[in-house]
Amino acid sequence: MSTAPLRPADRGEAADLAAFLRRLVHYDKAAAVRLQLTGERLAVFGRPASFEVLAVRTVLLDGAPPSLDRTVSAGELLELVHAEPEPGAPFGVPAPVTGPPWAGVLPPRTGWRPEPGLPAPEAIGAAVAGVVAEFRTRTEALAPEERTRTALDAIGHEIWSRPLGDTALPLRAAHAAHAMGFLRPAPSRGAAAEDAAPAEPFALRSAGAWLRLRTPYGSVAVRRAGLGAFGVSVR
Repeated sequence: MSTAPLRPADRGEAADLAAFLRRLVHYDKAAAVRLQLTGERLAVFGRPASFEVLAVRTVLLDGAPPSLDRTVSAGELLELVHAEPEPGAPFGVPAPVTGPPWAGVLPPRTGWRPEPGLPAPEAIGAAVAGVVAEFRTRTEALAPEERTRTALDAIGHEIWSRPLGDTALPLRAAHAAHAMGFLRPAPSRGAAAEDAAPAEPFALRSAGAWLRLRTPYGSVAVRRAGLGAFGVSVR
């Protein structure tokens, strides 16, 4: 079933969507994304390989079709976004693909409550850098015969399951946010943007079994019980 082309509200929305898709494809050439439209906001859900979380990017559109809920190839969508000669021009929606299991288990749209204790973005980045260094140090210290998949998995699970600061958010979620480019400083509002809506602040929220790290550039959501097999790849 064909869908009318989608027009981003501005060039920035198109560029941010392309960057999000590019990172997903970098980690998994066969990555899929689920698209869900609410009004003029398109939510794009992806699962970065090895991170055991969902990454979410919301794109503001200039007008939109009545409805859209489709799982598509991230690579094909990226090609369509890039295919337009003018940044921010309308782009098509790829044909649907058979969705991976995670695409059927998405975070709720409502019911999110604030959670206390989230460190500042700079502190989150420092925590991620620290445990990445720890993982490398501990794995490099293993004798060659000890560097088995079981040993690496055990070290990775112990490190990335630790909570971030005083929160219940596992460090793997913060690592994924860093890898997806979500931990950049919030954009400042210059004189030309005085009438624009303020950027979404950094925040930690919960809804049922889900935790969500929200940033001005996107969100990372994780189920408290996990989403699947744990990966130890350090990106």
